[in-house]
Amino acid sequence: MLEQISVDSWWQALLVGFTRGRSLHAEALTLVLIIAVAVALCVPRATWRWFGLYVTFVHELGHALAALMTGRIVRGIRLNLNHSGETVSAGRGGAGIAWSGFWGYPAPAVAGAAMIWAASSGWAGAALSIGAILLLVALLFIRNLVGIVIAVGCAVLAQVLVLFTDGEFSAYVVLCLGIALVVGAVKDWFKVAAVHVRRRRLESSDAYILARATGVPAAVWLAGFALVIIGCAYWSLLSLGAAVN
Repeated sequence: MLEQISVDSWWQALLVGFTRGRSLHAEALTLVLIIAVAVALCVPRATWRWFGLYVTFVHELGHALAALMTGRIVRGIRLNLNHSGETVSAGRGGAGIAWSGFWGYPAPAVAGAAMIWAASSGWAGAALSIGAILLLVALLFIRNLVGIVIAVGCAVLAQVLVLFTDGEFSAYVVLCLGIALVVGAVKDWFKVAAVHVRRRRLESSDAYILARATGVPAAVWLAGFALVIIGCAYWSLLSLGAAVN
């Protein structure tokens, strides 16, 4: 009975999340504090060690969703504690390989900017509900034990947020996570760019893999990642500006 009530409560909370609430209008000081918390999740090594796993998870989900968009079959996702990951998909056509390969590094920025917009526009609950569903579905594709632990942890946290946050507080949570994802995307871009500058561990770089698969130089792919991330950062700033009271 308790299990049924719990499932029913979760389902109702999930559905309620798709009801639009009030647009967020916060004091400037409140937004500064939220930004500070988001940056604190990404910059210090101690916190990035853990939050970076979430960013990597979103990165790999970007590959997986892009692959599905082109009709490719996602065979599995692997996540590692060193913030590396791998998404394996199968299908025909070089365009599908390029498209799915591209949407890794930009994915956290896109997701983060969308979450910031949702928080500022009254759709924070919908952002939490969609995130909770995606993370649950993603569990079906994880293929290693460490990845399962990371994915389950992210999915459980997402379900807890759906169940126990509402109204203005959920908007603040979504806003903070969104900002942290954008910051994390910027940090990861500099990390992959440094790999190419130093010419070390190139085989781990999406830009290098794309260059080998398509013949287009890695610098072009890095520039493409950067353009999307910069665009998302700009969109985020506009959304934050609209949220200032």
